[in-house]
Amino acid sequence: MVLNMGPQHPSTHGVLRLVLEVDGETVISLAPDIGYLHTGIEKTAEAKFYSQVTPLTDRIDYICPMTNNTAYALAVEKLLGLEIPERSQYLRVLLNELTRIQSHLVWLGTHAMDIGALTVFLYCFREREDLLRIFEAISGQRMMSSYIRIGGVALEPPADIYDRIRKFLNAFPKHIEEYEGLLNANPIWMGRLKGVGVLSGEEAIALGVTGPPLRASGIDWDVRRDMPYSGYDKFKFNVPTSKDGDVWARYIVRMQEMRESVSICHQALDLLANLRDTRLNADAPKIVLPDREQMKTQMESLIHHFKIVTEGFQVPAGEATSSVEAPHGMMNYYVVSDGTAKPYRVHMRNADFANLQALETMCKGRLIADVVAVIGSIDIVLGAIDR
Repeated sequence: MVLNMGPQHPSTHGVLRLVLEVDGETVISLAPDIGYLHTGIEKTAEAKFYSQVTPLTDRIDYICPMTNNTAYALAVEKLLGLEIPERSQYLRVLLNELTRIQSHLVWLGTHAMDIGALTVFLYCFREREDLLRIFEAISGQRMMSSYIRIGGVALEPPADIYDRIRKFLNAFPKHIEEYEGLLNANPIWMGRLKGVGVLSGEEAIALGVTGPPLRASGIDWDVRRDMPYSGYDKFKFNVPTSKDGDVWARYIVRMQEMRESVSICHQALDLLANLRDTRLNADAPKIVLPDREQMKTQMESLIHHFKIVTEGFQVPAGEATSSVEAPHGMMNYYVVSDGTAKPYRVHMRNADFANLQALETMCKGRLIADVVAVIGSIDIVLGAIDR
């Protein structure tokens, strides 16, 4: 029998349609059908000035907008040859790791709810709300922040924000223990996750899987450590892995990643506190708005900035790529410039799209109910797939 599963948000984590061929309750084959959330963002970017593309990147993987901003900014900054101040780099790291925690909280809450653990969902979104309020204080927006910009960041952070972040980080490890206390010894949770959706390391590599699903299959690869960007080479952290390759392993890896993100955030706060250079943006008045002190003495730069707001700034012809470790896996941006004020091409390679193609391998021979658990374990966002 051929069954349609989705497209609806519960269980399929977005407007994903799965065409299942089943023999009774057993999955014989599975074909993902995508495109129901198609936005055309990549094509839209070709009609925008470089700076106008940043708000579009928020809406790719809308659970981790800060990471999308960073990936795009890094690619354009390569084309422009910009040197980003250390303070801005460490602030980017701090916000990217808080975004990772926030994304993993959405994953854990919705994944647990798929299995029937409603309380965990409420707890996770309680902590996520604290993070969204921090993002709102920094950028003015809870989700679509557009805070990380080409050349640095948009605004000076509020004076008390680092204390608020430190307070959250100090309390959060106990919340992780609280989640694990509800789940780790729960026989239903263990029964639905252990031994389900197994993906070997060889299969993961062959299918282009990255992020937690890859590391849960025994492949020790993390862009932050192996291809460092934004000063990640100055941070000490562990990369959690597992050799089991099942839904349970992907759960354990992400829980450990949240703990490592807390450690990285503490290091970022310490580095920010000890910096003498207070610059947030690159010294490039033709591209980045000068700070207030510069505005007083560099009126010509300010006038030029108003010009580029309406006409855009030209980028030297060429092409550049960037790679970052997003919460869902490796995120790549490919930007092509033809020497004008608008990109000739902007392409995003999101982990969600690649990881989804591993779904059939993980689900074949399993029960229909296991498909729900496996989808939750790869943590997809359809905005990143239907871009």
